[in-house]
Amino acid sequence: MIATNFDAIIVGAGPAGSSAAILLARAGWLVALVEKQSFPRRKVCGECIAASNLPLLDALGVGAAFAASAGSELRQFALMQGEHSIKAALPAAAHYRHAWGKALGRETLDTLLLDQARATGVVVLQPWSVQEISGVAGDHRCDIRAVGSDEKRTLHAPILIAANGSWEALPSARSARRLARKPSDLFAFKANFQDTALEEGVLPVLSFNGGYGGMVLADQGLGTLAFCIRADQLEICRRESPGLSAGEAVEAYLKRECHGVAAALASAQRVGAWMASGPIDPGIRLNKDDTLFRIGNAAGEAHPIIGEGMSMAMQSAWLLCAQLLQSAPPLGRLSDTGWQRSVQHRYAAEWRRHFAPRLRLAAAFAHVAMRPDLASPLLAVVRRWPALLTQGARWGGKIKCAASPATIAWLASGADTGRSFAGPVSYFACSTNFETP
Repeated sequence: MIATNFDAIIVGAGPAGSSAAILLARAGWLVALVEKQSFPRRKVCGECIAASNLPLLDALGVGAAFAASAGSELRQFALMQGEHSIKAALPAAAHYRHAWGKALGRETLDTLLLDQARATGVVVLQPWSVQEISGVAGDHRCDIRAVGSDEKRTLHAPILIAANGSWEALPSARSARRLARKPSDLFAFKANFQDTALEEGVLPVLSFNGGYGGMVLADQGLGTLAFCIRADQLEICRRESPGLSAGEAVEAYLKRECHGVAAALASAQRVGAWMASGPIDPGIRLNKDDTLFRIGNAAGEAHPIIGEGMSMAMQSAWLLCAQLLQSAPPLGRLSDTGWQRSVQHRYAAEWRRHFAPRLRLAAAFAHVAMRPDLASPLLAVVRRWPALLTQGARWGGKIKCAASPATIAWLASGADTGRSFAGPVSYFACSTNFETP
């Protein structure tokens, strides 16, 4: 029989939701994690995990499994537009073991984290779909239904955390998705390829008229091509390639427009179908009137051109859990609305401090990348000074973790030893430096 009363209900078992579930369950909370899709499943995602997140994976207990499955260390990236390709070094993180990021398919990463959540004692409801959310802060009601059947449950908890993806709106927000579309809407596509000519350890970033994207060599030698394209440019691509699917039409367009894509895929074979989602909706979704907590894309989303979606997902979970556990009342008194409002305000302030600059930078990069008339002069500059690209990656957050080493150690050791989570720790220092043992 499925329990119905919990300390926290988390909707969405991606990297954000599973990370939060593990941390809260380690602290002794009874946690329900609701996920409507069966795992493993593919996602429209660039699959790159920045170096700043690898200590988090270690602390969650999946670092070794991640390292065994992921692709090569990403030490360089290349900016590609038309016939041009400019290489630059990616900045190295200061961690003594995790200086460079890697790429791993979401079907593997998400499964690793969800399995760890189960092992930690999280009640995983999968595949179950959220039908309705009601109640107030401190007394949430979540009606769910088993996918593919008529079985229903009603869950209750004082804490509700939204960790759903940007294309998987909660019931209260689904009507907004029916608004009229615009020519400027961005749609995301992704496909995997085998036998590509992609270089190991290099992360190409693509700039083309009407869109932007990236490629990477991930686990099992599979190459990933992921991109965002404006609705009006997508329509042009489809007219130019009648009979092809939307993904195939844009693939043909990219091969014509970007020499780097054509060279990488010249002898490659696509594995599986093109995947598509959208339109993407970059921006901050935190609301001062929220009665639930938001992490991952439910809290805010950056243009994917800087590849920080996974970082923001996992790190936002750590920010929220540190705030929840830092000053939590005894379990059983989590319904205190004054305490919840205080946590909400502190968490929102920390989220904005760490992630709002990334959103602004990503928006600037995206709008330049989609317009060759703006991008070409900048290409001439970075061709002469490629170190500017390295600095841009540093500004984009590639080596900066919102959770300080003290936060990571505190949450991990507190869970391992059963100690109280209260204490005079500086939870949100920005430094990512780790001392070499």
